[in-house]
Amino acid sequence: MSRFRHRSGELVHVAYCTNVHPAEDLDGVIEQLQRFAAPIRAALGSPTLGVGLWLAAPLAASLRADQDALARLRDALDELALEVVTCNGFPYQAFQADVVKLDVYRPDWTTAERTRYTLDVAWALARLLPDDVTAGSVSTLPFGWREGWTDEHTRAARARLTEVAAGLDELALQTGREIRIALEPEPGCIVETTAQAVAALNGLDPKRIGICLDACHLAVQFEDPADAVASLADGSVPVLKAQASAALAVAGTDRALLSQFDEPRFMHQVRTCVDGAVAGCDDLAPALAGQLPADGDWRVHFHVPVHLTDGHTTQPQLHALLGELFGGQRPLTPHLELETYTWEVLPTMLRPHDRDSLVDGLTRELQWLQGELTDLGLEPVR
Repeated sequence: MSRFRHRSGELVHVAYCTNVHPAEDLDGVIEQLQRFAAPIRAALGSPTLGVGLWLAAPLAASLRADQDALARLRDALDELALEVVTCNGFPYQAFQADVVKLDVYRPDWTTAERTRYTLDVAWALARLLPDDVTAGSVSTLPFGWREGWTDEHTRAARARLTEVAAGLDELALQTGREIRIALEPEPGCIVETTAQAVAALNGLDPKRIGICLDACHLAVQFEDPADAVASLADGSVPVLKAQASAALAVAGTDRALLSQFDEPRFMHQVRTCVDGAVAGCDDLAPALAGQLPADGDWRVHFHVPVHLTDGHTTQPQLHALLGELFGGQRPLTPHLELETYTWEVLPTMLRPHDRDSLVDGLTRELQWLQGELTDLGLEPVR
Protein backbone atom coordinates (compact mmCIF):
# COMPACT_ATOMS: atom_id res chain seq x y z
CA MET A 1 0.00 0.00 0.00
CA SER A 2 1.97 2.93 -1.28
CA ARG A 3 0.36 4.17 -4.48
CA PHE A 4 -3.19 4.85 -5.55
CA ARG A 5 -4.37 5.90 -8.99
CA HIS A 6 -6.93 8.68 -9.12
CA ARG A 7 -9.63 8.60 -11.77
CA SER A 8 -7.67 11.35 -13.56
CA GLY A 9 -4.80 8.90 -13.99
CA GLU A 10 -2.59 10.78 -11.53
CA LEU A 11 -0.81 8.92 -8.73
CA VAL A 12 -1.32 9.59 -5.04
CA HIS A 13 1.45 8.31 -2.76
CA VAL A 14 0.37 7.10 0.70
CA ALA A 15 2.68 6.48 3.66
CA TYR A 16 2.72 6.16 7.42
CA CYS A 17 5.03 8.50 9.31
CA THR A 18 7.92 6.93 11.22
CA ASN A 19 8.02 9.69 13.84
CA VAL A 20 5.96 7.27 15.94
CA HIS A 21 9.23 5.39 16.48
CA PRO A 22 12.08 6.79 18.63
CA ALA A 23 15.19 5.77 16.65
CA GLU A 24 17.57 8.62 15.76
CA ASP A 25 20.65 6.86 14.31
CA LEU A 26 21.01 4.82 11.13
CA ASP A 27 21.12 1.43 12.83
CA GLY A 28 18.02 2.30 14.82
CA VAL A 29 16.08 3.59 11.81
CA ILE A 30 16.82 0.45 9.80
CA GLU A 31 15.93 -1.73 12.77
CA GLN A 32 12.58 0.04 13.25
CA LEU A 33 11.79 -0.40 9.57
CA GLN A 34 12.47 -4.11 9.98
CA ARG A 35 10.46 -4.44 13.21
CA PHE A 36 7.46 -2.32 12.26
CA ALA A 37 7.20 -1.22 8.64
CA ALA A 38 7.93 -4.62 7.08
CA PRO A 39 5.37 -6.45 9.27
CA ILE A 40 2.78 -3.75 8.51
CA ARG A 41 3.36 -4.28 4.80
CA ALA A 42 2.95 -8.04 5.27
CA ALA A 43 -0.23 -7.60 7.31
CA LEU A 44 -1.71 -5.42 4.56
CA GLY A 45 -0.78 -8.01 1.95
CA SER A 46 0.81 -5.25 -0.09
CA PRO A 47 3.86 -5.66 -2.34
CA THR A 48 5.15 -2.27 -1.17
CA LEU A 49 4.53 0.11 1.70
CA GLY A 50 5.08 3.85 1.76
CA VAL A 51 6.91 5.30 4.76
CA GLY A 52 7.19 8.98 5.59
CA LEU A 53 10.66 9.05 7.08
CA TRP A 54 11.51 11.13 10.10
CA LEU A 55 15.26 11.71 10.25
CA ALA A 56 16.66 13.44 13.34
CA ALA A 57 18.99 16.33 12.55
CA PRO A 58 22.30 14.56 13.30
CA LEU A 59 21.31 11.59 11.15
CA ALA A 60 20.15 13.79 8.27
CA ALA A 61 23.49 15.62 8.33
CA SER A 62 25.45 12.37 8.35
CA LEU A 63 23.43 10.92 5.47
CA ARG A 64 24.12 14.00 3.36
CA ALA A 65 27.85 13.76 4.13
CA ASP A 66 28.25 9.97 3.84
CA GLN A 67 27.10 8.44 0.58
CA ASP A 68 27.85 4.93 1.86
CA ALA A 69 25.49 5.42 4.78
CA LEU A 70 22.81 6.77 2.47
CA ALA A 71 23.27 3.79 0.15
CA ARG A 72 22.88 1.47 3.13
CA LEU A 73 19.54 3.06 4.00
CA ARG A 74 18.40 2.90 0.37
CA ASP A 75 19.37 -0.78 0.19
CA ALA A 76 17.41 -1.52 3.38
CA LEU A 77 14.32 0.20 1.97
CA ASP A 78 14.60 -1.80 -1.24
CA GLU A 79 15.11 -5.07 0.60
CA LEU A 80 12.06 -4.46 2.79
CA ALA A 81 9.91 -3.32 -0.18
CA LEU A 82 9.43 0.14 1.29
CA GLU A 83 9.40 3.42 -0.60
CA VAL A 84 9.90 7.00 0.48
CA VAL A 85 8.53 10.06 -1.31
CA THR A 86 8.03 12.32 1.71
CA CYS A 87 9.84 13.13 4.94
CA ASN A 88 8.62 14.72 8.14
CA GLY A 89 11.07 17.52 8.85
CA PHE A 90 9.05 19.15 11.64
CA PRO A 91 10.71 17.64 14.78
CA TYR A 92 14.43 18.44 14.87
CA GLN A 93 15.41 15.63 17.25
CA ALA A 94 14.34 13.79 20.44
CA PHE A 95 10.70 13.68 19.33
CA GLN A 96 9.91 10.67 21.50
CA ALA A 97 11.76 12.00 24.59
CA ASP A 98 10.03 11.81 27.97
CA VAL A 99 9.09 15.49 27.66
CA VAL A 100 8.89 17.27 24.28
CA LYS A 101 6.29 20.04 24.65
CA LEU A 102 7.59 23.36 23.21
CA ASP A 103 10.93 21.83 22.21
CA VAL A 104 9.29 20.47 19.05
CA TYR A 105 9.11 24.06 17.75
CA ARG A 106 12.85 24.62 18.21
CA PRO A 107 14.93 25.57 16.35
CA ASP A 108 12.47 27.76 14.49
CA TRP A 109 12.68 29.21 11.00
CA THR A 110 14.73 32.24 12.08
CA THR A 111 17.76 30.00 12.66
CA ALA A 112 20.55 28.61 10.52
CA GLU A 113 20.03 25.22 12.23
CA ARG A 114 16.53 24.89 10.79
CA THR A 115 17.79 25.85 7.34
CA ARG A 116 20.62 23.30 7.41
CA TYR A 117 18.41 20.54 8.76
CA THR A 118 15.74 21.06 6.12
CA LEU A 119 18.27 21.04 3.30
CA ASP A 120 19.98 17.96 4.75
CA VAL A 121 16.66 16.11 4.78
CA ALA A 122 15.89 17.28 1.24
CA TRP A 123 19.26 16.08 -0.08
CA ALA A 124 18.79 12.69 1.57
CA LEU A 125 15.23 12.38 0.23
CA ALA A 126 16.33 13.17 -3.32
CA ARG A 127 18.56 10.10 -3.22
CA LEU A 128 16.00 7.88 -1.52
CA LEU A 129 13.16 8.49 -3.97
CA PRO A 130 12.14 5.45 -6.03
CA ASP A 131 13.74 5.36 -9.46
CA ASP A 132 10.46 6.22 -11.21
CA VAL A 133 9.62 9.18 -8.94
CA THR A 134 11.09 12.64 -9.48
CA ALA A 135 9.31 14.73 -6.84
CA GLY A 136 9.36 14.59 -3.04
CA SER A 137 8.11 16.69 -0.13
CA VAL A 138 9.40 17.66 3.31
CA SER A 139 6.89 18.95 5.87
CA THR A 140 8.13 21.49 8.38
CA LEU A 141 7.01 23.75 11.21
CA PRO A 142 5.05 26.92 10.38
CA PHE A 143 7.73 29.53 11.20
CA GLY A 144 7.69 28.93 14.98
CA TRP A 145 5.79 29.15 18.24
CA ARG A 146 3.90 32.43 18.56
CA GLU A 147 5.14 33.67 21.97
CA GLY A 148 7.80 36.35 21.65
CA TRP A 149 7.47 36.39 17.87
CA THR A 150 7.84 39.76 16.13
CA ASP A 151 7.66 41.14 12.61
CA GLU A 152 11.45 40.92 12.51
CA HIS A 153 11.22 37.20 13.21
CA THR A 154 8.81 36.87 10.29
CA ARG A 155 11.20 38.68 7.95
CA ALA A 156 14.06 36.45 9.11
CA ALA A 157 11.99 33.29 8.62
CA ARG A 158 10.98 34.29 5.11
CA ALA A 159 14.62 35.01 4.29
CA ARG A 160 15.59 31.53 5.53
CA LEU A 161 12.88 29.93 3.41
CA THR A 162 14.09 31.88 0.38
CA GLU A 163 17.57 30.50 1.09
CA VAL A 164 16.16 26.97 1.24
CA ALA A 165 14.31 27.49 -2.05
CA ALA A 166 17.62 28.42 -3.70
CA GLY A 167 19.20 25.30 -2.20
CA LEU A 168 16.39 23.19 -3.63
CA ASP A 169 16.98 24.74 -7.05
CA GLU A 170 20.60 23.62 -6.81
CA LEU A 171 19.51 20.16 -5.69
CA ALA A 172 17.21 19.85 -8.69
CA LEU A 173 20.01 20.82 -11.07
CA GLN A 174 22.37 18.24 -9.57
CA THR A 175 19.97 15.33 -9.19
CA GLY A 176 16.98 15.93 -11.45
CA ARG A 177 14.75 15.50 -8.37
CA GLU A 178 12.28 18.18 -7.33
CA ILE A 179 12.02 18.44 -3.54
CA ARG A 180 9.51 20.89 -2.10
CA ILE A 181 8.99 22.23 1.42
CA ALA A 182 5.55 22.15 3.03
CA LEU A 183 4.81 24.36 6.03
CA GLU A 184 2.34 22.68 8.38
CA PRO A 185 -0.08 25.08 10.13
CA GLU A 186 -0.50 24.12 13.79
CA PRO A 187 -2.45 25.56 16.73
CA GLY A 188 -0.34 27.90 18.83
CA CYS A 189 2.17 28.65 16.10
CA ILE A 190 2.60 31.82 14.07
CA VAL A 191 0.73 30.09 11.26
CA GLU A 192 -2.31 28.37 12.77
CA THR A 193 -4.82 28.52 9.92
CA THR A 194 -4.97 28.31 6.15
CA ALA A 195 -5.70 32.05 5.93
CA GLN A 196 -2.53 32.77 7.89
CA ALA A 197 -0.65 30.33 5.65
CA VAL A 198 -1.71 32.23 2.54
CA ALA A 199 -0.49 35.49 4.08
CA ALA A 200 2.76 33.99 5.38
CA LEU A 201 3.75 32.44 2.05
CA ASN A 202 2.78 35.40 -0.12
CA GLY A 203 5.73 36.22 -2.36
CA LEU A 204 7.67 33.00 -1.66
CA ASP A 205 8.38 30.61 -4.52
CA PRO A 206 5.31 28.33 -4.93
CA LYS A 207 7.39 25.92 -7.03
CA ARG A 208 9.44 25.15 -3.91
CA ILE A 209 7.29 26.10 -0.90
CA GLY A 210 3.71 25.25 -0.08
CA ILE A 211 1.54 23.75 2.64
CA CYS A 212 1.20 20.46 4.46
CA LEU A 213 -2.47 20.25 5.42
CA ASP A 214 -2.82 18.30 8.68
CA ALA A 215 -6.41 17.13 9.27
CA CYS A 216 -6.04 17.12 13.07
CA HIS A 217 -4.75 20.69 13.18
CA LEU A 218 -7.41 21.87 10.74
CA ALA A 219 -10.16 20.37 12.88
CA VAL A 220 -8.77 21.73 16.17
CA GLN A 221 -8.93 25.24 14.68
CA PHE A 222 -12.56 24.60 13.65
CA GLU A 223 -11.71 25.18 10.00
CA ASP A 224 -14.16 23.84 7.45
CA PRO A 225 -12.25 21.54 5.04
CA ALA A 226 -13.99 22.87 1.93
CA ASP A 227 -13.36 26.49 2.90
CA ALA A 228 -9.73 25.73 3.81
CA VAL A 229 -8.97 24.03 0.51
CA ALA A 230 -10.70 26.81 -1.42
CA SER A 231 -8.77 29.54 0.40
CA LEU A 232 -5.45 27.88 -0.42
CA ALA A 233 -6.45 27.59 -4.07
CA ASP A 234 -7.55 31.23 -4.16
CA GLY A 235 -4.22 32.23 -2.62
CA SER A 236 -2.26 30.11 -5.13
CA VAL A 237 -0.70 28.11 -2.27
CA PRO A 238 -0.09 24.50 -3.32
CA VAL A 239 -1.01 21.62 -0.99
CA LEU A 240 2.21 19.68 -1.34
CA LYS A 241 1.27 17.11 1.27
CA ALA A 242 -1.63 16.18 3.53
CA GLN A 243 -1.53 14.35 6.84
CA ALA A 244 -4.34 11.96 7.70
CA SER A 245 -4.87 12.50 11.41
CA ALA A 246 -7.69 12.90 13.90
CA ALA A 247 -8.04 15.02 17.04
CA LEU A 248 -10.01 14.48 20.21
CA ALA A 249 -13.47 16.03 20.18
CA VAL A 250 -15.72 16.16 23.24
CA ALA A 251 -18.94 17.87 24.22
CA GLY A 252 -19.29 19.82 27.45
CA THR A 253 -20.78 16.80 29.20
CA ASP A 254 -17.76 14.61 28.37
CA ARG A 255 -14.93 16.67 29.90
CA ALA A 256 -13.99 13.87 32.33
CA LEU A 257 -12.92 11.74 29.38
CA LEU A 258 -10.09 14.17 28.66
CA SER A 259 -8.26 13.65 31.93
CA GLN A 260 -7.11 10.27 30.59
CA PHE A 261 -5.30 12.08 27.77
CA ASP A 262 -3.48 14.63 29.93
CA GLU A 263 0.12 13.40 29.62
CA PRO A 264 3.53 15.11 29.92
CA ARG A 265 5.23 14.41 26.59
CA PHE A 266 3.49 16.46 23.91
CA MET A 267 1.66 19.76 23.58
CA HIS A 268 -2.11 19.27 23.48
CA GLN A 269 -3.56 22.61 22.45
CA VAL A 270 -7.31 22.92 23.08
CA ARG A 271 -9.82 24.99 21.13
CA THR A 272 -13.52 25.70 21.47
CA CYS A 273 -15.84 27.69 19.25
CA VAL A 274 -18.58 29.77 20.85
CA ASP A 275 -20.83 32.01 18.72
CA GLY A 276 -18.42 31.69 15.82
CA ALA A 277 -15.36 32.78 17.83
CA VAL A 278 -12.51 30.32 18.46
CA ALA A 279 -10.95 30.45 21.94
CA GLY A 280 -7.88 28.50 22.92
CA CYS A 281 -5.59 27.17 25.60
CA ASP A 282 -2.03 26.02 25.00
CA ASP A 283 -2.29 22.67 26.76
CA LEU A 284 -4.85 20.25 28.11
CA ALA A 285 -4.05 20.57 31.83
CA PRO A 286 -4.74 24.34 32.09
CA ALA A 287 -7.86 23.93 29.95
CA LEU A 288 -9.20 21.32 32.37
CA ALA A 289 -8.24 23.61 35.26
CA GLY A 290 -10.63 26.27 34.00
CA GLN A 291 -8.63 28.44 31.57
CA LEU A 292 -11.00 27.71 28.70
CA PRO A 293 -14.73 28.44 28.49
CA ALA A 294 -16.69 25.40 29.61
CA ASP A 295 -19.51 25.89 27.09
CA GLY A 296 -19.38 24.32 23.68
CA ASP A 297 -17.41 21.49 22.16
CA TRP A 298 -13.69 21.14 22.76
CA ARG A 299 -11.20 19.89 20.21
CA VAL A 300 -7.79 18.78 21.44
CA HIS A 301 -4.51 18.49 19.56
CA PHE A 302 -3.96 14.87 20.48
CA HIS A 303 -3.46 12.64 17.44
CA VAL A 304 -5.74 9.67 18.04
CA PRO A 305 -5.96 6.61 15.76
CA VAL A 306 -7.93 7.57 12.69
CA HIS A 307 -10.00 4.39 12.57
CA LEU A 308 -11.60 4.88 16.00
CA THR A 309 -15.37 5.33 15.82
CA ASP A 310 -16.31 6.09 19.42
CA GLY A 311 -17.71 9.53 18.61
CA HIS A 312 -14.94 11.39 20.45
CA THR A 313 -12.67 12.16 17.50
CA THR A 314 -12.66 14.45 14.49
CA GLN A 315 -12.81 11.50 12.09
CA PRO A 316 -15.81 13.16 10.31
CA GLN A 317 -13.65 16.20 9.57
CA LEU A 318 -10.86 13.95 8.26
CA HIS A 319 -13.40 12.16 6.07
CA ALA A 320 -14.55 15.51 4.69
CA LEU A 321 -11.00 16.69 4.04
CA LEU A 322 -10.15 13.51 2.13
CA GLY A 323 -13.22 14.11 0.01
CA GLU A 324 -12.11 17.66 -0.78
CA LEU A 325 -8.57 16.57 -1.66
CA PHE A 326 -9.32 13.42 -3.64
CA GLY A 327 -12.99 13.40 -4.58
CA GLY A 328 -12.77 15.84 -7.48
CA GLN A 329 -11.64 15.61 -11.07
CA ARG A 330 -8.02 15.51 -10.00
CA PRO A 331 -6.15 15.02 -6.71
CA LEU A 332 -5.25 18.27 -4.99
CA THR A 333 -2.09 16.83 -3.42
CA PRO A 334 0.24 14.00 -4.48
CA HIS A 335 1.31 12.91 -0.97
CA LEU A 336 -0.82 11.62 1.89
CA GLU A 337 0.83 10.64 5.17
CA LEU A 338 -0.82 8.88 8.11
CA GLU A 339 0.54 10.61 11.20
CA THR A 340 -0.47 9.16 14.56
CA TYR A 341 2.68 9.60 16.63
CA THR A 342 1.00 9.35 20.04
CA TRP A 343 0.41 5.59 20.31
CA GLU A 344 2.79 5.26 23.29
CA VAL A 345 1.03 7.98 25.33
CA LEU A 346 -2.57 6.95 24.69
CA PRO A 347 -4.67 5.94 27.69
CA THR A 348 -3.97 2.39 28.87
CA MET A 349 -7.01 0.85 27.19
CA LEU A 350 -5.87 2.16 23.78
CA ARG A 351 -2.09 1.96 24.16
CA PRO A 352 -0.19 -0.88 22.44
CA HIS A 353 1.50 -3.22 24.91
CA ASP A 354 4.09 -4.72 22.57
CA ARG A 355 5.45 -4.58 19.03
CA ASP A 356 2.69 -6.75 17.58
CA SER A 357 -0.09 -4.59 18.99
CA LEU A 358 1.50 -1.41 17.58
CA VAL A 359 1.86 -3.11 14.20
CA ASP A 360 -1.80 -4.11 14.42
CA GLY A 361 -2.88 -0.58 15.33
CA LEU A 362 -0.98 1.07 12.50
CA THR A 363 -2.25 -1.59 10.09
CA ARG A 364 -5.85 -0.89 11.10
CA GLU A 365 -5.32 2.82 10.51
CA LEU A 366 -3.91 2.19 7.05
CA GLN A 367 -6.76 -0.18 6.22
CA TRP A 368 -9.25 2.49 7.24
CA LEU A 369 -7.44 5.04 5.07
CA GLN A 370 -7.36 2.66 2.13
CA GLY A 371 -11.11 2.19 2.48
CA GLU A 372 -11.65 5.94 2.43
CA LEU A 373 -9.60 6.34 -0.73
CA THR A 374 -11.20 3.45 -2.58
CA ASP A 375 -14.65 4.79 -1.66
CA LEU A 376 -13.56 8.01 -3.39
CA GLY A 377 -12.76 6.02 -6.54
CA LEU A 378 -8.99 5.70 -6.16
CA GLU A 379 -7.51 2.31 -7.03
CA PRO A 380 -4.50 0.72 -5.34
CA VAL A 381 -1.59 0.24 -7.72
CA ARG A 382 -0.11 -3.23 -7.43
